[in-house]
Amino acid sequence: MTEQVQPRDIVIIGGAVMGAAAAYWLTRMSPGLRVLVVERDPSFARASTALSAASIRQQFTTAVNVEISRFGIGFIRDFQASLGAAGAGVGELGLKENGYLFLCHSAEGRQMLEEAAAMQRAHGAATQVLTPEAVQARFPWIAVDDITGGSFGDRDEGWFDNMGLLAGFRTAAKAQGAEFVSDTATGLTVAGGKVTGVTLARRGFIPCATAINAAGTRAAEVCRWAGLDLPVEPRKRTVFVVDAPNARHPDAPLLIDAGYYMRPEHGQWITATVPQDDGPCAVDDFEPDLHLFEDVIWEQIYNRIPGFDAAKVLRHWVGHYAYNTLDQNAILGPHPDLPSLFLMNGFSGHGLQQAPAIGRGIAEHVLHGGWQSIDLSDLSVARVLAGRPFREQAIV
Repeated sequence: MTEQVQPRDIVIIGGAVMGAAAAYWLTRMSPGLRVLVVERDPSFARASTALSAASIRQQFTTAVNVEISRFGIGFIRDFQASLGAAGAGVGELGLKENGYLFLCHSAEGRQMLEEAAAMQRAHGAATQVLTPEAVQARFPWIAVDDITGGSFGDRDEGWFDNMGLLAGFRTAAKAQGAEFVSDTATGLTVAGGKVTGVTLARRGFIPCATAINAAGTRAAEVCRWAGLDLPVEPRKRTVFVVDAPNARHPDAPLLIDAGYYMRPEHGQWITATVPQDDGPCAVDDFEPDLHLFEDVIWEQIYNRIPGFDAAKVLRHWVGHYAYNTLDQNAILGPHPDLPSLFLMNGFSGHGLQQAPAIGRGIAEHVLHGGWQSIDLSDLSVARVLAGRPFREQAIV
């Protein structure tokens, strides 16, 4: 027997951080709006939000992503105040601003960092491009013989409590009247070129005027319900937690080198790499690629940080990127072929940090018919339909 749910103005499919952020901003901007968020698994055990490295940076190669991060860092830094009255009792996110350090290995690579840093500074970031000598002066435990420099943000970059961000958005959205249900969306109903409802496995058909696709790695499936294609697929990432007793550097930045990233975490290190044969995986494939640490990562880290002569993997986890195969950038806004279906998909690994600004942007577009605070049109669905990539080069 299905549980009856009343019609809603907006149904959000996907209840992790993007769905919660959209619900928060919608109900903040339009009190009384009937918003329903459908959460497939309220434990979020396999959600990209929960399995993220939980970082935020200003170092992107497209200006719109820098603008998104400029808003995001302030929102995250003073999270309770940012949420307003609805955030009463919500904790802060423990932002640790160690910065990001991107290393380069060629003259061309250094030039790319210089150009990106100039753009980032023009939008308010603090990115500096350092010589190898300056990198080593700042981080004497890093070997620099094979690099041509590095770009470093000494403020507004670091990591934070990912689940705290999700919980805060959910708490505040509920306080403002949004409803969250544990159920599985199974279909969209379209009539006259408009969304008329969403079908849930247990609750049945929910009439609505607008649907928001915040389904993460399942985003393409949601679009297929309406006969639409979306170039978003799951990509597996195995993350290792490593103990290196000869390399205790708690003030280390998040380091991005050729083929891996790493950052400190409670006296240990978190590290991961992109598999050489990177490609789509099943949405339920969480089998770790354990060989990647020994075969790919360890030697590179040892050459960069000699203190990794003694290193031991303590544990690991697997997360998924909702990977946009066109250009690794978000796909946002109403679908031109079905304008009452809004997309917030394809973040390719940087969705968590973008949730504050993207949630606000989607809410503004739904309520006002266009982008307001930040012009997100570079990330619109139209470029996807035209096959016109708007590429983000700094994918970690």
